[in-house]
Amino acid sequence: VQLQASGGGLVQAGGSLAVSCAASGLTFSMNNMGWFRQAPGKEREFVAAVTWSAGRTYYADSVKGRFTIARNNAKNTVYLQMNSLKPEDTAVYYCAASRVLLARTVFSYDYWGQGTLVTVSS
Repeated sequence: VQLQASGGGLVQAGGSLAVSCAASGLTFSMNNMGWFRQAPGKEREFVAAVTWSAGRTYYADSVKGRFTIARNNAKNTVYLQMNSLKPEDTAVYYCAASRVLLARTVFSYDYWGQGTLVTVSS
């Protein structure tokens, strides 16, 4: 199983950035997908999740209304659109796959990508 995250970079506060994650080696359409992030010196935290059918989504309070998670099962890809970015959004962003609907804990996810760095400057 491979989850390849991409799209990270440097953006100014208030700006937007989209990251994506391409999956291979698993039945993507049967897995719920999530995004987590980890800032330096902090624990990995939940950001957003989408069900296998893309029918439901769930967001951390800190990103609700600013971030949007989406998926394209035909392309085996999950996306995270990030708007109105803040310096506190700076972190390595990880995608992950789970068989648990709208899972929000690290331990609920079976497979992880390598992460992509998002840096928001003030």
